[in-house]
Amino acid sequence: MITSTQMRAARALAQIDQKALAEMAGVSLPTIQRMEASDGVVRANVDTLMKVIDALERAGIVLIGENQTSEAAGRGVRLREPSLK
Repeated sequence: MITSTQMRAARALAQIDQKALAEMAGVSLPTIQRMEASDGVVRANVDTLMKVIDALERAGIVLIGENQTSEAAGRGVRLREPSLK
């Protein structure tokens, strides 16, 4: 899963605004706004969530989950070369 904080950080790293993410994911701007305004883990239907995560990954974002290996504990985001903008 992805948290609202991760979504905002991912957009900042990818240098895209909410409107651009909505367009890339094929969802509405209010959907992105609602997802980012939530507390903690984003709640959305699975299809919408997967579209947003896929769009972020295409923009070069790697999401680090709670229990994934990283040098520091906790969730995060990492930037890599984008596959498609």
